[in-house]
Amino acid sequence: MNKLIREELNEQGETIYKMATFDIDVIARATGGLAPTIIYLHNDQDITDEIRALRFHYENPASFIEDYPAFQAMLYQKEQQAINDLYESFSIKPKNLSTGKQILWSFGVMFIIIIPFMIAAFILK
Repeated sequence: MNKLIREELNEQGETIYKMATFDIDVIARATGGLAPTIIYLHNDQDITDEIRALRFHYENPASFIEDYPAFQAMLYQKEQQAINDLYESFSIKPKNLSTGKQILWSFGVMFIIIIPFMIAAFILK
């Protein structure tokens, strides 16, 4: 039994399965490969193996865990946020700029990159 799943009895006395917690932290790290490594933590303990076992179970977890779709939606959102935070940490663009300033920043960087090519074209002409 996965420690992320708990067994309960419903009103009819039937055994049902629910997710034990939705309080999971997701961290994305760059480990040298192309894709980031995603780590799942609960109470500062690594639960990555439990998440993988649940996702890659031979039977669809949504068929026997009542709140699994909501759990998956929550994990997906946290995974996307963790990956965005990781890529933002590598970005050279300044943080917290308005949309107009971000466009100006992009054109400025593009202009700085093009200057050497313009100088080389002018000299070689």
